[in-house]
Amino acid sequence: MNPKLFTFNGGVHPAGHKTESCTTPIRSMPLLPKYVVPMRQHIGEPARPVVAVGDRVLRGQMIGAAEGYVSTAVHAPTSGRVVAIEASAVPHPSGLFDLAVVIEADGEDQAIAFQPIDWRSLDPSALRNRMRDMGLAGLGGAVFPSYIKLNPGGQKIHTLILNGAECEPWITCDDRLMRERAPEMLRGIEIMQHALGCSKVIIGIEDNKPEALTAMRAAAPVGIEVVAVPSLYPGGGGKQLTYTLTGVETPTGGRSTDVGIQVFNVGTAYSLYRAVELGEPLISRIVTVTGHIAQPGNFEVRIGTPLTDLIAAAGGMLPGASGEIVGGPMMGFDLMDLAAPVTKAVNCLIIKNPALFPPKPIELSCIRCGECARACPADLQPFEMYWYSRAKNFGHAQSYNLFDCIECGCCSYVCPSHIPLVDYFRFAKSEIWEREREKRAADLARIRHEFKTFRLEREKQEKAEKFAKAAEKSKAAAAGATDAAAPADPDAERKKAILQAALERAQKAKAQVAPQNTENLPPRVQKEIDAIEARRATVEAKTESTPNHE
Repeated sequence: MNPKLFTFNGGVHPAGHKTESCTTPIRSMPLLPKYVVPMRQHIGEPARPVVAVGDRVLRGQMIGAAEGYVSTAVHAPTSGRVVAIEASAVPHPSGLFDLAVVIEADGEDQAIAFQPIDWRSLDPSALRNRMRDMGLAGLGGAVFPSYIKLNPGGQKIHTLILNGAECEPWITCDDRLMRERAPEMLRGIEIMQHALGCSKVIIGIEDNKPEALTAMRAAAPVGIEVVAVPSLYPGGGGKQLTYTLTGVETPTGGRSTDVGIQVFNVGTAYSLYRAVELGEPLISRIVTVTGHIAQPGNFEVRIGTPLTDLIAAAGGMLPGASGEIVGGPMMGFDLMDLAAPVTKAVNCLIIKNPALFPPKPIELSCIRCGECARACPADLQPFEMYWYSRAKNFGHAQSYNLFDCIECGCCSYVCPSHIPLVDYFRFAKSEIWEREREKRAADLARIRHEFKTFRLEREKQEKAEKFAKAAEKSKAAAAGATDAAAPADPDAERKKAILQAALERAQKAKAQVAPQNTENLPPRVQKEIDAIEARRATVEAKTESTPNHE
């Protein structure tokens, strides 16, 4: 019996189109002559190539190392030779090229020596570091590096939720994986529980997948709940599934870990099992190929497989095909180049035709009917966000909790004016992120300029102080040398004063006899005057030669 479930607001019921691809078992892709392995296959920084053109590589060998904290490694899907490291087409909405390692397969498919990990005796921190080098990333769409999600970061995680809802139309890769490989998936879940240290595990699967529910319940040990949740898009969103199963709301701008809950995709649990217990890095994934194609189904595809080869493995497109969608019709995007390869983020490839995917109607003006707000599972006001995003008033758009939008497409699906609302929200988010990057770059440049100015002023002041000290030292040395050569006579001023007084007395005496004939002065007086004059001249000459130290 299911536990009590909770119902989130909004959501839609688009046509499922699940039976086209889920009725046949998973098929393996044959070995191909060439693989193109992009370095950017996850959220965060792309991996850094660690091989060179001409190198021989083996299956499972690391060819791209994690660069930065939010990053993970990339590995060779087969053995062969690296023939290029260049910009190549990748499956991305922008259609832009990205750096990739091109491997020419040798047909031998030799692998490195895979080393299983004894996770039960390994510290969770050491286990997470191994996961980083194994290239694990979320396979539910977000491709967030798994080793980061397995790190509680000081937060207490009490509940682990495995997302098997797979609510997006057309996609059935998780459904087939749960049907066929449930025991291995449960072993991966056990490893997750060990790494997180949580006590409760819940597996949520939509009730339109009875075979998957039966298989998972049969494989689940005691203590792990396998719960059927209502089929409602986007019931597989992390926040929506968390609320459905626990009744706990994720705070605005936060994550489920803020309330002690962590969510993983069931496909990620399976890849974790292969990485830990088999020692095999993430070099393949299950991909749904469906739509206007000869043999729809699910394929186990090696990372780097060109999408043209994947389409050929499914029998090729039927006549009248009008394009391709990567992902589901609600959250996916049109493929720009069939030469693009399968990456860790590619879970589905839909071949379009006009009957299944008619041309989009002409976009009309918003009539503010509120249908988008009623359908929004995040309880937002999309029509307000639309007006401000369209007017490029990003501050006001952000004030309506723009970044709480999960881009599920419910608002666009129900809009009677056929406005591609999600496209406007993606545009607004990208512009805000770009402005934030520019602001951070400007702030960094300002800080560098201010530090340079401070450093130059400091060096200038230090140089001036150095010159001043050198000048004082030189002056003191010169003064000391003069003092040593001609020491001052402390009695010079006193002697000069005595002689001056004597001279004044002699002059006074001379003045008294001035009217007389000075030539007839008595010899005694004349002799005294001459002696005083001589002594006065001698003292003055000595005083002038002595330096003044005042």
